[in-house]
Formats: sequence, structure tokens, C-alpha cells
Amino acid sequence: MFLPRKLVNRYTPPTQQGFLGAGHLASPVIQVDFTESDPFIMLMDDRLNKQDDHPAGGPHPHAGFETVSLLLEGTMGDEVHQLKGGDLQLMTAGSGIIHTETIEGKASLRLLQLWLNLPKRDRWAQPRVQDISLEKAPRLNQDGVDIRVYSGSLAGLTSPIQNYTPLLIADIRLQPNVITIQQIPGNYTAFLYILAGSVQVGDDTNVLQQDQVGWLNRYSDTSQSNLKLSAGENGSRVILYAGEPQGDAIVSHGPFIADTQEDIRRLYQEYRQGKMSHISTVPASQRILW
Repeated sequence: MFLPRKLVNRYTPPTQQGFLGAGHLASPVIQVDFTESDPFIMLMDDRLNKQDDHPAGGPHPHAGFETVSLLLEGTMGDEVHQLKGGDLQLMTAGSGIIHTETIEGKASLRLLQLWLNLPKRDRWAQPRVQDISLEKAPRLNQDGVDIRVYSGSLAGLTSPIQNYTPLLIADIRLQPNVITIQQIPGNYTAFLYILAGSVQVGDDTNVLQQDQVGWLNRYSDTSQSNLKLSAGENGSRVILYAGEPQGDAIVSHGPFIADTQEDIRRLYQEYRQGKMSHISTVPASQRILW
């Protein structure tokens, strides 16, 4: 019998002014300590309604972790590296990379961007970027359940995305009053972010509403656990994040994640000395379009 998953923490993340100025709202989805969220460091829900023609954003460095960007609405990037609604990009910053996120002109978009911890042995991996489009993400659509798997395995589906840290990301849509039970590893840290409608988790009466975050209990057992989701009368759209905790403390400063303060100082020095390359220059073998 599979171990049951249930809600142990729920909240509505605050909405605040984003760094891109007027028309940018941002919600920090992860509001728990890293000891509870490991391997998830940060997740921002960025909503942009940009009404001017001035470029926003620009080049910036990253190192020691991965960014996982799920674009819910709109388009972003250039002609070579463009994402459209429903696409996902996983960028391994690893040993250090410069990344450009510039939005030219007027734009309307919504982006979920996750910072994912790397295993200690892979902290300084060679930078890599992987894109998977909405159309290429494996999909199950039957009996009122619509699931797209962007990373990892769920519902008999497996994404081609290559992971250093075992990671499951799925977009789950349920028709009104539909129930689904899915299996995820019992030792994975897991949380749900409700994009629309409402959902009851497990056999309890705990309900998550739109814009709420729900953290699930976690087991030391690596065997499979049951995640039961019951949609409300208006249906539900849920993003599931689940990942294997790495169990190592991290040091975070600005755009860098590291094991020690000495690493942080080294990364800033390498960036100032121009030793970090732009992500667009990675070898073809490290640029993967699924």
C-alpha cells in the first residue's frame, strides 16, 4: 500500500512590486526555510504587463544552481532562444554563466522561475541549457484529467529533460469534481501551486484555493507515495513541484549559490574579471532542444 500524502502547510504568497518597474508584479512562492524546501531555493511568480517601449532587464550572472523557467503566458527571449506560453527552459548555471533576460517593447507575460539546488558533486557542472516546448512535453488527457510532464515521471509519462537533481514538474488540470491519484517518490519534497479553481488534497478536508501554495508531508522512505487530488466545482489547474532533497547546507548571495563564503568571493571575482561566458556561447552539445 502506498504512503499517503497530505497537506502540512498552506498559505497565499504576497504580491509585491517587481524589479522591472511599472506593470511588473512578483510573488515569492516559497515562504519556508531551505531545510524544509530543499532542493527548492526560490520560486517567483512574475506577472508583467509592460506598456512602454523601453527595454527591461538585461545580462546578469548565475552560478552553483539551476534555473527552471515555465512560461505560462506570453513570449520571451530572442529568435534563437524564444519561449512561448507553455514552454519550459532548464538552465544549468553550474560553474558560472551570464544570462540575458531582456524584454523589448510592450509585453504581457506570466513566468514561474525556480532556483533549483544542484547536488554538491555537480555544483560546478559545465553550463547547459535545455528547452522543451508545450507540444513536446509528454501529455495524458483522459477522464477529465489533463497532465503535462515537463521534468521527471508521473502518470506513466516521462520527460526527456536531463536532471542532476531528480525533479518532477507537472501541469495538472482537472475537470469539475474529478479525482486523480498519482504516485510520487515518498522522500521527495513536494508542493502544489494553484493557478485556477480549487483542489482538495488527500483524504482530509484541506482545500487549496487559487493562488495558494500547499506543502506536502515527506517520508524518509524512498518508495512511492499516493498524491490524491480532488477538484472543486469549478475544476482546478495545479503545478506540482517535487524533488529529491540533497541534505547539504548552501550559501546564497545575490545571483550565486555555493558551499562556502570563499566560493562566493571567488565567483564575484571571476565575474568581474570577465571569466564567465554568456549562455549563448555554450557548445552545441550543451544546448538541447527537445
